[in-house]
Amino acid sequence: MAKTARKSLPLALELLSTDHRKVEELFREFEDMKEAEDDSRIAVAQKICAELTVHAQIEEELIYPWIRENIDETDMIAEAEVEHASLKQLIAEIEPVGEPDEAFDAKVKVLSEYVKHHVKEEENEIFPEVADEKEELDELGQELAARKAEIRSEMGLPDEDEGEPSAKAPPGGGKKKPGSTQRASR
Repeated sequence: MAKTARKSLPLALELLSTDHRKVEELFREFEDMKEAEDDSRIAVAQKICAELTVHAQIEEELIYPWIRENIDETDMIAEAEVEHASLKQLIAEIEPVGEPDEAFDAKVKVLSEYVKHHVKEEENEIFPEVADEKEELDELGQELAARKAEIRSEMGLPDEDEGEPSAKAPPGGGKKKPGSTQRASR
């Protein structure tokens, strides 16, 4: 999907791309179990929401400010931030569900479509604009990984290498804690 070869991506872009693939797989999993009558698809939808919440937060705290400082064309970042606001609204509507209904499935479907559009723009337009800044993006990637682990811990999510969380919603409904926003000094 991306114009740049995945193997040559700097660490920060590789981490973000890995998140993109993970969420795409979760959306496929949700779609495959759409007819399931048990709570497993609710758990998958909540996992999608949690992963997107973490991903959006690290982009907003670290990636987008860095990109604004390093490229002239910042309209792409402004658009990405507006897309994040739409994603967050849908996430807020999906996360607290008790019994899934027709609107639940529609909201997850629309969220999937928004995410696909957002990922396509990031990987095909934004990433190529900054990919040559390999050293800085490798350093930023380390910051991203550390901040991501911190956010996952705050949300009660397991470390990514610990495997799957339980089928119940993460503590706090997957919401980020107020005042947890930190920005790396650059």
